Amino acid sequence: MLSMDKLPVHVAIIMDGNGRWAKKRGLPRVFGHQEGTKRAKEIVEAAREVGIKVLTLYTFSLENWQRPKDEVEFLMKLLEDYLKQEVAAMVRHNIQFRVSGDLSLLPLSTYNIVQETIQKTTHCQQMILNLALSYGGRQEIIQAVKGIVKDALAGKITPEEIDSTLFSRYLWTKGLPDPDLIIRTSGEMRLSNFLIWQSAYAELYITPTLWPDFGKEDFIEALKDYQRRERRFGKTSEQLKEGEQDGERT
Repeated sequence: MLSMDKLPVHVAIIMDGNGRWAKKRGLPRVFGHQEGTKRAKEIVEAAREVGIKVLTLYTFSLENWQRPKDEVEFLMKLLEDYLKQEVAAMVRHNIQFRVSGDLSLLPLSTYNIVQETIQKTTHCQQMILNLALSYGGRQEIIQAVKGIVKDALAGKITPEEIDSTLFSRYLWTKGLPDPDLIIRTSGEMRLSNFLIWQSAYAELYITPTLWPDFGKEDFIEALKDYQRRERRFGKTSEQLKEGEQDGERT
């Protein structure tokens, strides 16, 4: 049974397997993307219902710009349609919409709809839906370093002030907590350049299920698996138990 007091605060999902799902059925890849969008809607609702505070979906990587032009155009149009259809529900359910990535690469129409959705939901506070869009972890770190160097040269910060907390403020995910749980569908055993700074202590859950087949029950099972784990953050099990006992005594 899912424990409400041991939920991860931030769940991030690598939504993988749309193309393979379509290929297995003898369908064009776009059908897999369409079905994957339906699953995204379902999982956003499931996350909201159980009380997840931040949900990040790996929607489109910087490497994905190298895909065939017609597929990229379809994906951008699919995103636009999704946001147009879901923005009212986001407001109604108090979901704040955010995006992490290099938005300068987006088509103008996509960029405008993304910004409009951000603005319409900026007051929402129950949950944050963050799309990793036009996103790459290495590129994110590089632009963060450039920002820090620029501010250091301008005298805004000193080398002594640079630590992990300051560094995080220069990332595309600034203001968001690091993910507690990263789910990857389709069975691939890699992060694929996703949140590589932020995932230092994230728990990983890999399922062979392709994203279009990943439903609410699968999401709940991933949360249950997370709750069965012991997160030590470099400490021993004994130290964690001692900390729990000290907390009970205070």
